[in-house]
Amino acid sequence: MHSTPDVATTRDGNIVLPRGKMIAVIVCWLFVVFDGYDLIVYGNVISSLQNEWGISPSTAGTLGSLAFVGMMIGAVLAGRLSDAVGRKQAVIGCVVALSVFTTLCALAPNPAVFGILRLIAGIGLGGLVPTSNALAAELVPDKWRAAVATMMMSGVPIGGSIAALLGIPVIPNWGWRPMFLFALIPLVVLVPLALKVLPNTTVLHNDHKSAGGFRELLGPNFRVISIMFAAVTVVTLLAWYGLGTWLPKLMQGEGTDLGSALTFALALNLGAVAGSFITAWGGVRFGSVPTSVVAALVAGIALLALLLNPPVAVVYLIFVLAGVGTHGTQALIIAAVASYYPDHLRGTALGWALGVGRIGAVAAPQIGGWLLAAGFGANSNFLLFGVSALASSLLLTIIWKSFSPRHEAPRPVAAH
Repeated sequence: MHSTPDVATTRDGNIVLPRGKMIAVIVCWLFVVFDGYDLIVYGNVISSLQNEWGISPSTAGTLGSLAFVGMMIGAVLAGRLSDAVGRKQAVIGCVVALSVFTTLCALAPNPAVFGILRLIAGIGLGGLVPTSNALAAELVPDKWRAAVATMMMSGVPIGGSIAALLGIPVIPNWGWRPMFLFALIPLVVLVPLALKVLPNTTVLHNDHKSAGGFRELLGPNFRVISIMFAAVTVVTLLAWYGLGTWLPKLMQGEGTDLGSALTFALALNLGAVAGSFITAWGGVRFGSVPTSVVAALVAGIALLALLLNPPVAVVYLIFVLAGVGTHGTQALIIAAVASYYPDHLRGTALGWALGVGRIGAVAAPQIGGWLLAAGFGANSNFLLFGVSALASSLLLTIIWKSFSPRHEAPRPVAAH
């Protein structure tokens, strides 16, 4: 059966993770950093793609959505696969797929080939977060899992920040293609390291061979909470990835140049990095779901404040708060999922929530493109993303008041 990770304890009772497990967690986190880079890099090159290939905002939105379609497939399949054949194999397989096919995007001769490559890379992208989080969760004691889940997710905006920082000098001087070549780094550097340091784990042991999988996940014990987690992930990812995809283009439409537009994207991603740490603390102190209610509410109010045309300094602050709230909420949702399900369902549950939730990520670039193509301007996008964040806060409030986390089947509790 699944056992608690071996740990050492100091004289004052503090838990110390063994060096090998700590290195393995760090490698998983670095994979999530590159996942974040590959996710956000497309938003930084949209204008360059439009200039080179003459594509419309609607077509650019479609290209952005294709990666998220792949991510939806990858999250569901890889989460289940990691429960069945082992976390290490699933993690490394996802990294290889995203690295190879993202790199090939640099060689794409036209939008069609680019879109196909982004779709396939998306399968690896989508699978990497749930498998890495499931593996990291098994390497740490139960009391650390919520904090580790949120800290792991800090890798996504850190990767996005790297994409924005690199884009400022690279895109104007060498174009958009070199931005995708950086995806070779995890393949060349991190995969060989992962083969050495990641442990082989499989949690579907004899006592669970008859259980597990989507049948149990959507069975009577877990059906309602599984649907709720999927729904809240849909609206949260719509806000987060909508901003990640369109923010530089939206700010260019408001009259800023590419360099300045990328600094707004940097503010969003730095806010998301801060949000990962702030929500990690809040999740431990107040609980993952109550903290996520507040985080989503802050993001929604901040984004709707953009409709008031605030001064530039306030706009930067708004995007920092939006990053804190949207990404922080998603990190807390992942932490909550890890605590609402038993060990043998954790990978499947994370894959389900993130996989179905990718519907929001798929819809965000497409809807944003349609709104721009229809001439509604940047404010229509900010309204869409702000309302989505508020919807996330509402759904999380329902989860908070109706269910309690536990390692057996969650049952509704009486609302007060």
